[in-house]
Amino acid sequence: MTFKNSNMSAESSYFSLMFLLFQRSYLIKNTVYNCDVKDLGYYLLCDLIVSTMHNVTISCYSSGKSSVLENLVGRDFLPRGHGIVTRRPLVLQLIHVDESDHATRVAEGDGTSTEWATFLHNKKIYRDFDEVRNEIKSETDRVAGAGKAVSSEPINLKIFSPSVLNLTLVDLPGITKVPVGDQPEDIETLINDLCLHYINNPNSIILAVTPANADMATSEGLKLAKTIDPDGRRTLCILTKLDLMDHGTDAHDLLLGRVVPVKLGIIGVVNRSQADIKAGKNIDEALQDEASFLQRRYPSLASRNGTPFLARTLNRLLMHHIRDCLPDLKTRVNVMAAQFQNLLNTFGDEIEDRGQLLLQIITKFNTAYCNTIDGVAKDIETTELCGGARICYIFHETFYRTLSKIDPLGGLSTLDILTAIRNATGPRPALFVPEVSFELLVKRQIRRLEEPSLRCVELVHEEMQRIIQHCGAQQELLRFPKLHERIVDVVTSVLRQRLQPTNQMVTNLVAVELAYINTRHPDFLEALSTHRQQAPGLENLSLNEQPATQGSISGSSLRTITGSHLSRRLPGTLQHEEQPSSLNVNGPSSDQNPDNLHIGLSLTPDIVSFFCLLYRCVHVTKR
Repeated sequence: MTFKNSNMSAESSYFSLMFLLFQRSYLIKNTVYNCDVKDLGYYLLCDLIVSTMHNVTISCYSSGKSSVLENLVGRDFLPRGHGIVTRRPLVLQLIHVDESDHATRVAEGDGTSTEWATFLHNKKIYRDFDEVRNEIKSETDRVAGAGKAVSSEPINLKIFSPSVLNLTLVDLPGITKVPVGDQPEDIETLINDLCLHYINNPNSIILAVTPANADMATSEGLKLAKTIDPDGRRTLCILTKLDLMDHGTDAHDLLLGRVVPVKLGIIGVVNRSQADIKAGKNIDEALQDEASFLQRRYPSLASRNGTPFLARTLNRLLMHHIRDCLPDLKTRVNVMAAQFQNLLNTFGDEIEDRGQLLLQIITKFNTAYCNTIDGVAKDIETTELCGGARICYIFHETFYRTLSKIDPLGGLSTLDILTAIRNATGPRPALFVPEVSFELLVKRQIRRLEEPSLRCVELVHEEMQRIIQHCGAQQELLRFPKLHERIVDVVTSVLRQRLQPTNQMVTNLVAVELAYINTRHPDFLEALSTHRQQAPGLENLSLNEQPATQGSISGSSLRTITGSHLSRRLPGTLQHEEQPSSLNVNGPSSDQNPDNLHIGLSLTPDIVSFFCLLYRCVHVTKR
């Protein structure tokens, strides 16, 4: 059975607006979404249509609303079964295509079929509606699971046919009271909230499907519609199962609105029973039987009931609704067109030479990166240090302060020094400071410079990675997100690869100083001379009292090494006439020879002087 399409001015305006939006969407083809124009137009139109004007079917489950949709389409395409079958919203867009409209068949279909369907989630064109049913079922199971659970994620379906009117319908899960299977305990609340989400839109038409063999006053669909549309200005009641009413009763009063008045009217339909479906009765035969039943049982109301009248009524309501919403819809389309035009303008001119453009983008990124380090970038930060300025701060402030806080004699007591001297002299008493003990102690202190140096490398590496993100925010790169991601990955990988060699260089630098202790270095001799000229107790030994020679440490950058570091409190010495009561093979807890004590104290300025020399070398090298 074929429904004639209405030729109304509102419909013409509606499709003119659709074409306008479709035309606007062409502007951003392969620029924003990288997809076909027809798909992009459908994405935008689905959002616009569903958010402005659509027919929403609500009812309790097993009321026949899915059969109503199949009768409107004229095809068996919806899953069937026991209990709740519709478990995801189905946004169904019916598009009338004349058999002579070859252009639409080529643009939207395969060019040969007169009737076909497409889903939003895949590119396949379905000519067999049994496959459409299977796809709806598998897509429902994929999101909602194979049980009885319900999901709010919609399935978008377009059906092109010469036997349909231009309509947009939303099939929602039926309202249920008691959870079954894997449904949660609050399934009734979840489905009610889902229905309210769609019918709350003031531009929607509510189709409250109610079975005629049940008490209409207890209809869940009408009850839910009344909470949102108390005046009934956008509620239409569809009365199903007229042929299943008890013998001796009829639906005259129900259809005339005498029991429950509905402002947009009550339309009765007769669907196929499960026995009819199993017997293979098709939609055309069902529509003929419906017309015969209405003419036989309700002759005075037959012209205002049935599936064909329902389709024309929905189309008429939609056209009237569009006429009322046309000014606002036109404004929305113009706003969307302006937004996409502005977005297009930010992307620059059309790409002609991809290789040249790629080279330009990489060159700009490289220039921006170098300029950020050199401090000549166009957009200089005023709120925080970044780029080369932060790297400079890390070297001259953070790293410098860390080195300055290192005590040259930290961890070395007088006893440690004396023990090292005595171990270096073996069985002979020490008259002079052995070179071996000096090198042993000074190397122990030099190793303390390695950890802060490696930490400095890590901080600089982190800042150079931040520069990558800063330079990647250019508009040319944002236009191509995959290219942006690839450039960031490559540069980050290069920095990561150079991190280990840099750490190795720092480790080698410290190892070089440990390998050869140059006691003839002029700076070492000069600092040593200065320290030895201080007070005999070395209480005022300070790293920042060296002569202000070129490259030497001066000022208050290093804190004073006070007497607490050098003049350790020593125990009393043993008198010559006193003899130990027993031999201690491990040696004394402290050196008891004043001469050895003098030798130990004389070694401390050597250690301090050489550590200061290495401190200056490491800091200058890092810079």
